[in-house]
Amino acid sequence: MIQRVQSIWLFLASLSLVLLLLLPVASNQNSGSEFWVTVTGLYQQSNGTAQKIETFRPLYTGVLVTALICFAAIFSFRNRTVQKRIISTVIILIAGLSFWTVSYAGKIPGGLESASFGIGIILPLLSVVFCVLAFRGIRKDEQLLRSADRLR
Repeated sequence: MIQRVQSIWLFLASLSLVLLLLLPVASNQNSGSEFWVTVTGLYQQSNGTAQKIETFRPLYTGVLVTALICFAAIFSFRNRTVQKRIISTVIILIAGLSFWTVSYAGKIPGGLESASFGIGIILPLLSVVFCVLAFRGIRKDEQLLRSADRLR
C-alpha cells in the first residue's frame, strides 16, 4: 500500500533539509564587511564581492546524507517498521546536525550575540516536525490494517 500522506511529509522533510544547504543560518556586520554562515561554509562580502572564507565539508556532507536518507525512506513503504526506524534515525541525525550547525555558526566574526538569524535556523526544526507527522501517519496506517484484519 503506497502511503499518501507519509510520502508527502517525508518529501517535505527532505526538501527542507536541501533548502538548508542553500539558505543562510546567521549573518553579522563586522568592521565594514558582512559575514554569513550556511551549512556549506562561512562567507564574507566586502566591496561588493562575496567570497568563501571557510568550508564546512563534514557538516555539508552530513546534511546531504540525512536528506537522502529521509528521501529514501519514502520508498520503503512496504516495510512500515523499517520505515519508522529510518524516520527515528533521521530525527536523531537532524538533532545532532542542528547542534553541529550552531557550533559552526559560532565561528562568525563578532559572535552569535550580535548576529541576526536567517531562515536556515528554523529548517531543521521544520524537518523534524515533518518527520514526526510522517511517523504518526505510518502508525495510523498500521492501526487501520490491524482493524481491517480483525474484521476478517
